[in-house]
Amino acid sequence: MKKAQWKHLGLAFAVTPMMLLAACGDDEATTDEGTASDSGEVNYGEEMDYKITGIEPGAGVVAASEAATEEYDSLEGWEVVTSSSGAMATALGEAIDNEEPIIVTGWSPHWKFQKYDLKYLEDPEGVFGGEEVIKTMARKGLEEENPEAFKVIDQFQWETADIESVMLEVSNGTAVEEAAAAWIEENSDKVAEWTEGTETVDGTEIELAYVEWDTEVASTNVLGQVLEAQGFDVTLTPLDNAVMWSAVAEGQADAMVAAWLPATHASQFEKYGEDLVDLGENLTGAKVGFVVPSYMDIDSIEDLQPAE
Repeated sequence: MKKAQWKHLGLAFAVTPMMLLAACGDDEATTDEGTASDSGEVNYGEEMDYKITGIEPGAGVVAASEAATEEYDSLEGWEVVTSSSGAMATALGEAIDNEEPIIVTGWSPHWKFQKYDLKYLEDPEGVFGGEEVIKTMARKGLEEENPEAFKVIDQFQWETADIESVMLEVSNGTAVEEAAAAWIEENSDKVAEWTEGTETVDGTEIELAYVEWDTEVASTNVLGQVLEAQGFDVTLTPLDNAVMWSAVAEGQADAMVAAWLPATHASQFEKYGEDLVDLGENLTGAKVGFVVPSYMDIDSIEDLQPAE
Protein backbone atom coordinates (compact mmCIF):
# COMPACT_ATOMS: atom_id res chain seq x y z
CA MET A 1 0.00 0.00 0.00
CA LYS A 2 1.31 3.39 -0.91
CA LYS A 3 0.88 4.64 1.30
CA ALA A 4 -12.21 7.45 33.42
CA GLN A 5 -25.57 10.01 59.44
CA TRP A 6 -25.89 9.40 62.33
CA LYS A 7 -26.81 5.78 63.08
CA HIS A 8 -28.25 6.15 66.58
CA LEU A 9 -29.57 9.04 68.63
CA GLY A 10 -26.99 8.23 71.31
CA LEU A 11 -24.21 9.24 68.92
CA ALA A 12 -25.37 12.81 69.23
CA PHE A 13 -23.94 12.88 72.73
CA ALA A 14 -20.62 11.34 71.76
CA VAL A 15 -19.11 14.47 70.29
CA THR A 16 -15.58 14.83 71.60
CA PRO A 17 -13.67 18.04 72.20
CA MET A 18 -11.47 17.04 69.26
CA MET A 19 -14.45 17.02 66.92
CA LEU A 20 -15.54 20.41 68.19
CA LEU A 21 -12.07 21.74 67.52
CA ALA A 22 -12.18 20.38 63.99
CA ALA A 23 -15.51 22.07 63.41
CA CYS A 24 -13.92 25.39 64.20
CA GLY A 25 -11.05 24.85 61.80
CA ASP A 26 -10.77 25.35 58.06
CA ASP A 27 -13.91 25.37 55.92
CA GLU A 28 -12.27 22.98 53.50
CA ALA A 29 -10.62 19.60 54.02
CA THR A 30 -8.34 17.76 51.70
CA THR A 31 -9.30 14.20 50.73
CA ASP A 32 -7.44 11.56 48.77
CA GLU A 33 -9.68 12.28 45.82
CA GLY A 34 -9.48 16.05 45.81
CA THR A 35 -10.35 19.12 47.87
CA ALA A 36 -13.71 18.94 49.64
CA SER A 37 -15.63 22.18 50.13
CA ASP A 38 -17.76 22.95 53.19
CA SER A 39 -20.76 21.71 51.20
CA GLY A 40 -19.15 18.28 50.89
CA GLU A 41 -18.54 18.60 47.16
CA VAL A 42 -15.16 17.53 45.85
CA ASN A 43 -13.25 20.32 44.14
CA TYR A 44 -10.84 18.78 41.68
CA GLY A 45 -10.16 22.07 39.97
CA GLU A 46 -7.52 23.20 42.46
CA GLU A 47 -5.47 20.03 41.87
CA MET A 48 -5.72 20.48 38.11
CA ASP A 49 -5.05 24.22 38.27
CA TYR A 50 -8.42 24.64 36.54
CA LYS A 51 -7.05 23.30 33.30
CA ILE A 52 -8.60 20.86 30.83
CA THR A 53 -6.17 18.86 28.73
CA GLY A 54 -6.99 19.37 25.07
CA ILE A 55 -5.72 18.20 21.71
CA GLU A 56 -4.81 20.12 18.56
CA PRO A 57 -5.98 23.75 18.27
CA GLY A 58 -8.87 23.99 15.82
CA ALA A 59 -10.20 20.50 16.45
CA GLY A 60 -13.98 20.34 16.82
CA VAL A 61 -13.83 18.91 20.33
CA VAL A 62 -11.50 21.74 21.38
CA ALA A 63 -13.86 24.37 20.00
CA ALA A 64 -16.78 22.75 21.84
CA SER A 65 -14.70 22.54 25.03
CA GLU A 66 -13.88 26.22 24.83
CA ALA A 67 -17.58 26.95 24.31
CA ALA A 68 -18.36 24.88 27.41
CA THR A 69 -16.08 27.08 29.54
CA GLU A 70 -18.23 30.03 28.45
CA GLU A 71 -21.57 28.24 28.88
CA TYR A 72 -21.15 26.62 32.30
CA ASP A 73 -20.85 28.69 35.52
CA SER A 74 -19.00 25.69 36.99
CA LEU A 75 -16.23 26.25 34.42
CA GLU A 76 -15.77 29.97 35.00
CA GLY A 77 -12.05 30.66 35.00
CA TRP A 78 -11.12 27.27 33.52
CA GLU A 79 -8.80 26.96 30.54
CA VAL A 80 -8.58 24.42 27.73
CA VAL A 81 -4.88 23.77 27.17
CA THR A 82 -4.26 22.59 23.62
CA SER A 83 -1.51 20.16 22.72
CA SER A 84 -1.85 17.09 20.52
CA SER A 85 -3.83 13.85 20.55
CA GLY A 86 -0.69 11.96 21.58
CA ALA A 87 0.19 14.40 24.35
CA MET A 88 -3.37 14.22 25.68
CA ALA A 89 -3.22 10.41 25.80
CA THR A 90 0.16 10.53 27.55
CA ALA A 91 -1.11 12.98 30.18
CA LEU A 92 -4.20 10.81 30.73
CA GLY A 93 -2.10 7.68 31.22
CA GLU A 94 0.26 9.40 33.65
CA ALA A 95 -2.65 10.78 35.71
CA ILE A 96 -4.28 7.35 35.90
CA ASP A 97 -0.99 5.69 36.91
CA ASN A 98 -0.82 8.14 39.83
CA GLU A 99 -4.61 8.11 40.49
CA GLU A 100 -4.70 11.85 39.98
CA PRO A 101 -7.65 13.87 38.66
CA ILE A 102 -7.64 14.90 35.01
CA ILE A 103 -10.18 16.09 32.47
CA VAL A 104 -9.41 15.58 28.79
CA THR A 105 -11.15 16.55 25.61
CA GLY A 106 -12.21 13.08 24.59
CA TRP A 107 -14.00 11.26 21.87
CA SER A 108 -15.03 7.74 21.07
CA PRO A 109 -14.24 5.50 19.43
CA HIS A 110 -10.77 5.69 20.90
CA TRP A 111 -8.37 3.08 22.25
CA LYS A 112 -8.29 4.79 25.66
CA PHE A 113 -11.72 3.33 26.41
CA GLN A 114 -10.33 -0.15 25.83
CA LYS A 115 -7.24 0.47 27.97
CA TYR A 116 -8.66 2.54 30.86
CA ASP A 117 -11.84 2.74 32.96
CA LEU A 118 -13.22 6.10 31.82
CA LYS A 119 -16.49 8.01 31.69
CA TYR A 120 -17.94 11.04 29.96
CA LEU A 121 -19.11 13.92 32.12
CA GLU A 122 -22.79 14.63 31.55
CA ASP A 123 -23.41 17.74 29.45
CA PRO A 124 -26.84 19.10 30.54
CA GLU A 125 -26.55 22.15 28.29
CA GLY A 126 -25.80 20.02 25.23
CA VAL A 127 -22.69 21.98 24.28
CA PHE A 128 -21.05 18.90 22.81
CA GLY A 129 -24.17 17.78 20.97
CA GLY A 130 -25.61 14.29 21.04
CA GLU A 131 -24.39 11.06 19.63
CA GLU A 132 -22.48 11.34 16.39
CA VAL A 133 -21.90 8.98 13.51
CA ILE A 134 -18.91 8.54 11.22
CA LYS A 135 -19.93 8.62 7.58
CA THR A 136 -18.36 7.65 4.29
CA MET A 137 -18.09 10.26 1.55
CA ALA A 138 -17.11 9.66 -2.07
CA ARG A 139 -16.41 11.91 -5.01
CA LYS A 140 -19.04 12.33 -7.65
CA GLY A 141 -18.54 9.97 -10.57
CA LEU A 142 -16.78 7.24 -8.59
CA GLU A 143 -19.71 4.83 -8.82
CA GLU A 144 -19.78 5.04 -12.61
CA GLU A 145 -16.01 5.03 -13.13
CA ASN A 146 -15.01 2.47 -10.51
CA PRO A 147 -18.12 0.50 -9.48
CA GLU A 148 -16.30 -2.36 -7.75
CA ALA A 149 -14.36 -0.04 -5.43
CA PHE A 150 -17.45 2.09 -4.89
CA LYS A 151 -19.44 -0.95 -3.72
CA VAL A 152 -16.78 -2.12 -1.27
CA ILE A 153 -16.45 1.40 0.14
CA ASP A 154 -20.23 1.74 0.34
CA GLN A 155 -20.58 -1.57 2.19
CA PHE A 156 -17.81 -0.80 4.69
CA GLN A 157 -19.34 -0.70 8.18
CA TRP A 158 -18.17 -1.84 11.60
CA GLU A 159 -18.65 -1.27 15.34
CA THR A 160 -16.89 0.67 18.08
CA ALA A 161 -15.30 -2.47 19.57
CA ASP A 162 -13.85 -3.31 16.15
CA ILE A 163 -12.10 -0.04 15.53
CA GLU A 164 -10.98 0.38 19.14
CA SER A 165 -9.30 -3.04 19.08
CA VAL A 166 -7.20 -1.97 16.09
CA MET A 167 -6.41 1.37 17.70
CA LEU A 168 -5.35 -0.29 20.96
CA GLU A 169 -2.91 -2.56 19.15
CA VAL A 170 -1.39 0.45 17.41
CA SER A 171 -1.13 2.37 20.70
CA ASN A 172 0.69 -0.62 22.17
CA GLY A 173 3.35 -0.38 19.47
CA THR A 174 2.08 -2.57 16.66
CA ALA A 175 2.49 -1.09 13.22
CA VAL A 176 -0.89 0.00 11.88
CA GLU A 177 -0.48 -2.18 8.80
CA GLU A 178 0.07 -5.24 11.01
CA ALA A 179 -2.83 -4.37 13.34
CA ALA A 180 -5.15 -3.90 10.36
CA ALA A 181 -4.07 -7.17 8.77
CA ALA A 182 -4.58 -9.09 12.04
CA TRP A 183 -8.08 -7.64 12.47
CA ILE A 184 -9.00 -8.56 8.90
CA GLU A 185 -7.78 -12.11 9.39
CA GLU A 186 -9.77 -12.48 12.64
CA ASN A 187 -12.94 -10.95 11.18
CA SER A 188 -13.23 -12.59 7.78
CA ASP A 189 -17.03 -12.90 8.04
CA LYS A 190 -17.43 -9.16 8.45
CA VAL A 191 -14.96 -8.42 5.67
CA ALA A 192 -16.92 -10.78 3.39
CA GLU A 193 -19.98 -8.57 3.91
CA TRP A 194 -18.00 -5.58 2.62
CA THR A 195 -16.92 -7.36 -0.54
CA GLU A 196 -20.17 -9.23 -1.17
CA GLY A 197 -21.38 -8.87 -4.75
CA THR A 198 -18.12 -7.46 -6.05
CA GLU A 199 -15.51 -8.82 -8.43
CA THR A 200 -11.76 -8.61 -8.14
CA VAL A 201 -9.84 -6.24 -10.39
CA ASP A 202 -6.32 -6.05 -11.73
CA GLY A 203 -4.51 -2.96 -10.47
CA THR A 204 -7.30 -0.37 -10.74
CA GLU A 205 -6.17 2.71 -8.83
CA ILE A 206 -8.13 4.01 -5.85
CA GLU A 207 -7.14 6.78 -3.43
CA LEU A 208 -8.51 7.16 0.10
CA ALA A 209 -7.97 10.44 1.98
CA TYR A 210 -7.90 10.59 5.76
CA VAL A 211 -7.12 12.89 8.65
CA GLU A 212 -4.42 11.60 11.00
CA TRP A 213 -6.68 10.89 13.96
CA ASP A 214 -6.28 7.47 15.55
CA THR A 215 -9.77 6.48 14.44
CA GLU A 216 -9.24 7.41 10.83
CA VAL A 217 -5.77 5.90 10.64
CA ALA A 218 -7.29 2.59 11.78
CA SER A 219 -10.37 2.62 9.57
CA THR A 220 -8.60 3.79 6.43
CA ASN A 221 -5.84 1.21 6.75
CA VAL A 222 -8.31 -1.62 7.27
CA LEU A 223 -10.42 -0.58 4.29
CA GLY A 224 -7.31 -0.03 2.20
CA GLN A 225 -6.06 -3.55 2.82
CA VAL A 226 -9.46 -5.01 1.97
CA LEU A 227 -9.41 -3.13 -1.32
CA GLU A 228 -5.86 -4.31 -2.00
CA ALA A 229 -6.98 -7.91 -1.50
CA GLN A 230 -9.59 -7.23 -4.19
CA GLY A 231 -6.84 -6.29 -6.62
CA PHE A 232 -6.84 -2.52 -6.31
CA ASP A 233 -3.75 -0.35 -6.36
CA VAL A 234 -4.49 1.64 -3.20
CA THR A 235 -3.06 4.97 -2.13
CA LEU A 236 -3.75 6.28 1.37
CA THR A 237 -3.25 10.03 1.65
CA PRO A 238 -3.07 11.77 5.06
CA LEU A 239 -4.33 15.35 4.94
CA ASP A 240 -5.39 18.14 7.24
CA ASN A 241 -9.07 17.94 8.07
CA ALA A 242 -10.37 20.69 5.80
CA VAL A 243 -8.07 19.61 2.98
CA MET A 244 -9.39 16.04 3.23
CA TRP A 245 -12.91 17.28 2.62
CA SER A 246 -11.94 19.50 -0.27
CA ALA A 247 -9.79 16.78 -1.87
CA VAL A 248 -12.72 14.37 -2.13
CA ALA A 249 -15.18 17.09 -3.12
CA GLU A 250 -12.88 18.25 -5.92
CA GLY A 251 -12.05 14.74 -7.11
CA GLN A 252 -8.41 14.80 -6.06
CA ALA A 253 -9.12 11.74 -3.88
CA ASP A 254 -11.80 9.12 -4.41
CA ALA A 255 -13.32 8.68 -0.95
CA MET A 256 -12.92 9.01 2.81
CA VAL A 257 -14.43 7.17 5.77
CA ALA A 258 -13.82 10.00 8.25
CA ALA A 259 -16.84 12.32 8.26
CA TRP A 260 -17.95 12.95 11.87
CA LEU A 261 -21.49 14.30 11.82
CA PRO A 262 -23.66 16.14 12.62
CA ALA A 263 -21.47 18.29 14.87
CA THR A 264 -17.71 17.74 14.57
CA HIS A 265 -17.50 18.29 10.81
CA ALA A 266 -20.61 20.44 10.47
CA SER A 267 -18.79 23.37 8.89
CA GLN A 268 -16.99 21.17 6.35
CA PHE A 269 -20.17 19.34 5.43
CA GLU A 270 -21.98 22.64 4.95
CA LYS A 271 -19.22 23.82 2.65
CA TYR A 272 -18.59 20.67 0.62
CA GLY A 273 -21.63 18.45 1.14
CA GLU A 274 -23.31 19.28 -2.16
CA ASP A 275 -20.19 18.22 -4.04
CA LEU A 276 -19.94 14.81 -2.35
CA VAL A 277 -21.80 11.52 -2.47
CA ASP A 278 -22.94 10.66 1.06
CA LEU A 279 -22.73 6.87 1.44
CA GLY A 280 -24.12 6.88 4.97
CA GLU A 281 -22.81 5.64 8.28
CA ASN A 282 -19.84 3.35 8.61
CA LEU A 283 -19.91 3.56 12.42
CA THR A 284 -22.56 4.65 14.93
CA GLY A 285 -22.28 5.68 18.57
CA ALA A 286 -19.46 8.16 18.11
CA LYS A 287 -19.26 10.84 20.79
CA VAL A 288 -17.21 13.81 21.98
CA GLY A 289 -17.05 15.51 25.36
CA PHE A 290 -15.14 15.80 28.61
CA VAL A 291 -13.69 12.45 29.70
CA VAL A 292 -12.42 11.60 33.18
CA PRO A 293 -11.15 8.48 34.96
CA SER A 294 -14.01 6.58 36.61
CA TYR A 295 -12.39 6.96 40.04
CA MET A 296 -13.18 10.68 40.00
CA ASP A 297 -16.28 11.32 42.11
CA ILE A 298 -18.10 13.52 39.61
CA ASP A 299 -20.65 12.72 36.94
CA SER A 300 -21.51 16.04 35.32
CA ILE A 301 -19.81 19.19 34.12
CA GLU A 302 -22.02 20.97 36.65
CA ASP A 303 -20.29 19.04 39.48
CA LEU A 304 -17.12 21.05 38.88
CA GLN A 305 -16.24 24.26 40.74
CA PRO A 306 -15.36 27.63 39.18
CA ALA A 307 -11.86 28.95 39.63
CA GLU A 308 -11.43 31.28 42.58
